[in-house]
Amino acid sequence: MNDRIPAEAELAWEDFHRLVNMTSDELRIWLLTDASGEEAFRAGPGPGVSEMGARVVDVLRKRKVDLTEDDAELMQEVVGYVEDRLENRPPDAERDEEWRHALMSVGHDPLRPQPSSA
Repeated sequence: MNDRIPAEAELAWEDFHRLVNMTSDELRIWLLTDASGEEAFRAGPGPGVSEMGARVVDVLRKRKVDLTEDDAELMQEVVGYVEDRLENRPPDAERDEEWRHALMSVGHDPLRPQPSSA
């Protein structure tokens, strides 16, 4: 039996879990809450939930050994997205709801305190 995961998934796992600081349940609730907002009920199928966010919820619920190459690609995409948004932080980021909500839609709450490394 081969318990190896794709190399891309192994490399992406640590960065993904370092940046995605919301649990799968927290993210799911956030996505449903965000989707019920003022502009959420657009024409077309689906409840208006971020597709990428929904995929992040699925990945967060997986064990590392269950990851696929698609999961690895998603994790890399999320890491790049979060890092780019953090590098291009607006001047008054703590009060910029649009910026924060964009990050939260993929599982990163920029206002959540960082865990202390002991």
